This record gives sequence, C-alpha cells and structure tokens, in this order.
Amino acid sequence: MIIPVILAGGAGTRLWPASRKSHPKQFTSFTGVRTLFQDTARRLDGLCRSTPTVITGDAFRFMAAEQLDDIGIADATILLEPEGRNTAPAVLVAALLHAKTPDAVLLVSPSDHAIADEDAFAKAILAGHDAARTGALVTFGIQPTRPETGYGYLELSMPPEPCVPQPLRAFVEKPSQPVAEAMLAGCRHLWNAGIFMFRVDTILKAYDAAAPEMVSLCRAALATGGADLGFFRLGAEAWSRCADISIDHAVMERADALQVVPVSCGWSDLGSWRSVRDTSACDAQGNALSGAATQIGCKDTLIKTTNTAKPVVGIGLDNVAVIATDDAVLVTHLDSCEQVKHAVSHLRAQAVPQADAFQICHRPWGHYETLSLGTRFQVKRISVKPGGKLSLQSHFHRAEHWVVVEGSAHVTVDETVRLMGENQSIYIPLGAVHRLENRGKVPLTLIEVQSGAYLGEDDIVRYEDIYARVDDRALA
Repeated sequence: MIIPVILAGGAGTRLWPASRKSHPKQFTSFTGVRTLFQDTARRLDGLCRSTPTVITGDAFRFMAAEQLDDIGIADATILLEPEGRNTAPAVLVAALLHAKTPDAVLLVSPSDHAIADEDAFAKAILAGHDAARTGALVTFGIQPTRPETGYGYLELSMPPEPCVPQPLRAFVEKPSQPVAEAMLAGCRHLWNAGIFMFRVDTILKAYDAAAPEMVSLCRAALATGGADLGFFRLGAEAWSRCADISIDHAVMERADALQVVPVSCGWSDLGSWRSVRDTSACDAQGNALSGAATQIGCKDTLIKTTNTAKPVVGIGLDNVAVIATDDAVLVTHLDSCEQVKHAVSHLRAQAVPQADAFQICHRPWGHYETLSLGTRFQVKRISVKPGGKLSLQSHFHRAEHWVVVEGSAHVTVDETVRLMGENQSIYIPLGAVHRLENRGKVPLTLIEVQSGAYLGEDDIVRYEDIYARVDDRALA
C-alpha cells in the first residue's frame, strides 16, 4: 500500500503578487486550470489509490478541503500545523499517524511543484516503491538541464541511469555558479526534488536514531491535538517546541541505506517567475502570455494578468516578467526575479496591505472583495456559496447595509428572519446580532456598505459559527 503525504504548508513570496501569505502558490493556478495543490493531489491519487494525508496551516484548512472536494477527493486526512516548522516535523507526524501499518509505504511530496511528464514520473515512483519496500529511504533526483544555483543537489557515485535506484553519496547545498557548472559537466549530480518514499517503520527508526526529541514532541502533538470539524489540529505547545528544520538536515543526511531514483519528467519547483515562463507554452519568440495579455515586438518575456477587464500590453520587452493582479503590478527583468522576496519585505516594512493579502479574501463560506475604502466607510462585494453561512455576530463600531444583487439570502437581524431576493436591501444597526446565509442552489452576491468609526475585520463578536472559528477573530 502506498499512502500519499502532501506537504501544503508555507507561504512563499517569490511569486508575488500572484502568491501571497493569505493565498500561497500551492493553492493558485499558474500553468493550467487546476491549482498546483490540486495537480499534486490528483497525480498522487492516480498512483496510490489510497486516502491522502495532507499537512497544512490552520489558515488554509478550508481552502485545502474545498480544492480537494472540487477534484473528487473528499476523504483526505488533513492535519493542521499550529505554526510552520519545516518538513521534518511535518513528515514525522504523518508517519506517526500511520504507525499501526508499519509496512505501508509513504510517498511524500511538496504540493507546489509542476510536473509535465506524468508517465515518466509514474515510472520513477514504481521504481522507488520497489526499493522502499525492501527498507531503503528513497529520494528522487531530477536530471539537471542547466547549472542551477537555486536548487540543492544529490551526488551519486556514478552517472545516473533513469528510473534505476542508486546509492546516494551526499546531499549538496545550493551551489555557486562555478560549482553548479562543474557538477553539470561531471554528470553525477541531480537536482533534489524534495520527494521521498519509505516504509513507515523504516522512517520512524531513522527519526528515532537522528531526532529522538522530535519524535517525543510529535507524539505529544498528536496526543494533545484533536478533531476540529473535518480536520485534526495538532497540539500547539508540543508542536512549537519542535525544531524548525528540513527532513534532509534532520534525518536524511544522517541515515544509511539512502537510494536515489533519477528521473527526467519536466519537473519544476516554480520558485521564480523565470521558472513559470520556462514551464509555460511560449510563442516562437519565447513569450508566454496569460489572461488579457498582449505583446508587440517582445522576446523571452512573461506577461500574466488575472483581471480580464484590465488588459496588459508589453511592447519591445526582452527577458522581462510583467505580472498584474487586481491590486498590484510587478515588472522585473527575469535575471532579477530572485529579488521579488526582498520587494515583499520592503512593502511589509511600509505596512502595504498588498504585501500579504489580496483584495479578494477567501473564507469557508465564500469570499469578499473590498471595492472602496474611506476613513468612515467601506464597500464590499460578498459572495456566499450554496450552503454557506456566516457566523452569528455583532459589531461594536460599525453598522451595515446589505443589497442583494444575485441569488437569495436568508438574513437574521436580532429576532427577525427574512428571505431577501435580488434588489432587496436591509439595514443592520450597530450592535445588532445578525447572520447571512445562502440556502439556495446558486451563489449569493450582495453589496455591503459599512459605516462607522472603525472598520477592521477584528471588530466582531461571534456567538455561533458552523466553521468553528471562535478563536480566530481575523477570519470573520
């Protein structure tokens, strides 16, 4: 039995403004209709045909569950990290969760990578499974196509043979350009894809030998955690004491019997806008266009816009990325795109909201978008999916006016309950206990006008919530 373990934590900044802390790249679509997380889950589901275990952050729990449900995976086990602690604790809790099936093989994969040749990937997984069943710790190495300085490497004792497991000689950290060029010429190094396979009992023994304190803490995090709706929330106190370290450094570099499966499958970690361009369909001049994008006389350029109502035109650009969202625009030379994360840090230092949050904010019941914001007023467009229900709540500092523009709404204001259709409106006074829900079969859209002295999302008293967000005031 192969059990897929999908690592879906983290909030990378290298693909800003399309990826942000509130909606990171694994839950975003870059190269197709599905998100990277959905592509990963679908790919592993086809290979493993067993219930996946997903490890993600608390803020993304509903996003992960909804995206899995959209592709027909409704029975995943979703573990919630109280805070990000890197891959070593995440993999360990997944292994401990399956300790009662010691001979099961775990296939551990990041959720934010792209793989173009899934047949080649499947062949490599089958080869790795044979090695893992006999007790090897298996990792997967990507045949390098360039002297890349942004990846870690795997060193072999001999030139790699595709899909044939070979002993790992050493892990190599991200190299300098001259070292990367030498490794590419030597034909004995592979890119480290961060994908692993091993039996449950094998990896637990490796953790016992290399990181016994982490084993105790992760056992405690499972023991003190508990079910929360359809999720399992790990115990925060024990989890916070786990070392913030990768599985490579914590376990793999200290373990024996490591095997590498070489594979060439069109893999990319999509770690920069250059890698997005390289994995996208390009025209004869090397240009990749997405959304309402147009190029005139450009070469080797990526132009991506997420708003079809705001066309973006590039003229005479060479080796440039132009990324436009509803509320931010990035223009960078592709040779400088590694600096994007520094730009995000700069925006954070200036307290610019777009550094981490989108104009559209996703919630378990749907989403909302701020259309206009003043000192004492705010206008939002709110969309509630069928069956969605906002919490029963009140506000200390603001009143609200709702106008239904699509669908129908069941509205509670104090003791009054009303069914409202399109073009109907209602006023919610300051302090009134109220709730909005969509009992229909089509999405509900309404315009909300807030007025008051304070309009922050934390101005909320929640009395009842079907999504159990009682202690999470920021996610109203």
